[in-house]
Amino acid sequence: MNDRHYLSVLVRDRPGVLQRVSGLFSRRGYNIDSVTVGASELDGHSRLIAAARGSERELGQIASQLRKLIDVVSVSHLSVRPSVVRELMLVRLSVPPASRAAVRAVIETFRCVVVDVGPATMMIQSVGDREKNDALLTLLQDYGILEIARTGETAMTR
Repeated sequence: MNDRHYLSVLVRDRPGVLQRVSGLFSRRGYNIDSVTVGASELDGHSRLIAAARGSERELGQIASQLRKLIDVVSVSHLSVRPSVVRELMLVRLSVPPASRAAVRAVIETFRCVVVDVGPATMMIQSVGDREKNDALLTLLQDYGILEIARTGETAMTR
């Protein structure tokens, strides 16, 4: 089975840690679908969330190898427990004032927020799982997408 799996990696804040983690995936022939890194609950530590496709066994092997890296404190395989996964996405659209009501109807359905409005543009923010954001983009294509910025997925066990 080639499902999407999420690994939560607690690392010390030191130069080169992200490179070593991503290098391990690369050396093993795995592509990281998404990676997010940010401050953790511990001072001097960051939490890295990596999403990758593969079997549970394969990702388990990657997790074991990650635990051996310098500056890696702990590794949790989030996919084996109930978890919440979210992604932040910003989309700038080319929307003349006459079309804004139609766009607002679409984004309200997806519980999105308008974060900026210009004379001919509108920027929206969507927070949700990847499938929700992909579905939103499909509906927004008719309104002229100018730019998309996605954070990548972050996750936490329930």
